[in-house]
Order: sequence, then C-alpha cells, then structure tokens
Amino acid sequence: MSSDVQVRRFDHPRRTIGVTWLRALGILAAGATLAVSTAAGVSAAPGDAPVAGCAIAADGESSGGQWPNEPGMTIDQNANYTATLDTNCGPVTIALESARAPRTVNSFAFLADQQYYDHSRCHRLTTEGIFVLQCGDPTGTGRGGPGYQFADENLAGATYPAGTVAMANAGPDTNGSQFFLVYRDSQLPPNYTPFGRITEGLDIVTMIADAGVADGSGDGAPSGDVALDTVLVTRH
Repeated sequence: MSSDVQVRRFDHPRRTIGVTWLRALGILAAGATLAVSTAAGVSAAPGDAPVAGCAIAADGESSGGQWPNEPGMTIDQNANYTATLDTNCGPVTIALESARAPRTVNSFAFLADQQYYDHSRCHRLTTEGIFVLQCGDPTGTGRGGPGYQFADENLAGATYPAGTVAMANAGPDTNGSQFFLVYRDSQLPPNYTPFGRITEGLDIVTMIADAGVADGSGDGAPSGDVALDTVLVTRH
C-alpha cells in the first residue's frame, strides 16, 4: 500500500470537512456528504472498557496472518453462505452474496477460517453524514490488511441502506480485509463492494452507534471496546 498522505476536502451541508487518507484501507467517499477514511489517531485497542451494554471482550489475539496473494476460489458461487460475527456486544448475522461478489465472499471466508478476524477490534464509527461501523483490521489502527488486495465487485447500481455490509478500500480495486456495517441508510457513491446483508443483530450495531464516538465527534473510535470475538462463515 502506498505511503503517500493525501488530504481531500468534501462539502458538508453545514461545513467543509478535511479528511486525511493515510496509507490504509479506509472508506474514501469522494462526493459524499461526509467521507470516512483512515485518519491519524483513530484506533481501538484491547483493554478499553466496553461500550455500555456490551461484555468484556474474550481473551485472545488475532492470527494476524499475511499472504502474498488473494486466496484461490474455494466457495461455491451458487451456494448460500452466512457469516456470524460473535461480538462482545452480541451476535450479528450476515447473509453473504456469493453470486454477486464471489471474490469478496471467498476472501472473507478464507480470512474467517484462518481466524484472522478473531479478537480484532471495530476501530471506527461514523455518526454524521454516513452511518457505519468499520471493522476487519487486527491492528486496530485502520492501517492493517492481509497482505493482498483484490478487485471491486457488485458495484453497478450499488446503494447502502441500513443492514448493508461492504468492503472498505483506499481506491479502486484495493479491497483487503476491512469492511463496514451500515446501521442507517447512507448516501455513498457506488465505489464500495457490497457483499452481504445483516439479517440479525442490526439492533446491536445501532446500540454501539448510539453510544457515540470516544472523542465526542462524528467520526472516530467507538466510545468503548467493540471486539469481534469470533467470525464464522457457514455454507447452507
């Protein structure tokens, strides 16, 4: 990933917001009301007190693996897959779109099987302009990834209503491990691969969002520790 630091500005109905893009997989939403990208100082670490209503995260560390290439295709694009994010705030169930985003679902399933996501933190929450909880970086900084990147999918006509699960990225075809959960309808350009839909547990993501951002702003680390204790992908 590039070490370049880019600063972009986006018009907000009330103000203009400067957004810094550091070498990371962030949500880079050119033209959106508010852009969410990886910024300096956004981090979530083990040991923080949990969000109100959540339990203390399970002990353990992510495998933190690194791979030079995207994994080979092992899923059946015609089969149905479900991901269960067992968070310290409760389970979130996602119906994965293997037919529409096969490479994305294949990568997600691979990383889940490698326990890459287990014990990682959801490091970023946005509560203004767009409404997402961003997860999938074992470093908890928003700068991590699995060592490989892959192309975008399922972008034609993509929208991001509440319940959407989509890939975070640092530009076209830079998908890695980070993803975001949309807890309220959000206006984003069709630049972020949608690969699943929350079928159970949207109330849990909303509860996390309702607790706000740690520094009181509309964009930053959640107010408390939000962990993916385990992530499991099953075929039906």
